[in-house]
Amino acid sequence: MSEDWWRRRRLPRPLDMIDEMMREFERWFEEEFRRFEREWPKELVREVRTPTGIRREIGPIVYGYSITIGPNGRPVIREFGNVRPSRRGELPALTVEREPLVDMIEENNQIKVVAEVPGVKKEDIELVVRDTKLIIKVDTETRKYYKELELPEEVEMEKAKATYNNGVLEVILPKKSGGGPARTIKVE
Repeated sequence: MSEDWWRRRRLPRPLDMIDEMMREFERWFEEEFRRFEREWPKELVREVRTPTGIRREIGPIVYGYSITIGPNGRPVIREFGNVRPSRRGELPALTVEREPLVDMIEENNQIKVVAEVPGVKKEDIELVVRDTKLIIKVDTETRKYYKELELPEEVEMEKAKATYNNGVLEVILPKKSGGGPARTIKVE
């Protein structure tokens, strides 16, 4: 038997197997990235002309979470940003609007909502209350935020107040009994 025959018949070397696995991983990663890129919202992709040519920018892509201990002693996990994790094997959901980090504090006679919406003017913030739902919305050229909150009970919309300072929005909603029409709250 010749030496060539023996080389052709031998098992692959471990380094050859690792190289092939890495090539396969790179092909898979490139394919997944292309698939993810096709499904990005077009508003998050822009081309910028630079002295060296055209550069593609993607974003902002934001994901975060906050963990606190709830009144019952159990952890409360709140996600924020514009990326929503998905099931294994699926692409994460990506939106143009970011979901702000929001804390809701229920007190005896009022509900306080504190939201982080940096990079906007108070005039850009739209707050709408309808029965037991508070909607926080910002739609500017550079920043977009959107969050719907289910309030623990109905509030007196006429007495609601909101302030905005250093990127933090604070909404005070006095509690009431009974329903009514939707109302927009002016941010001070």
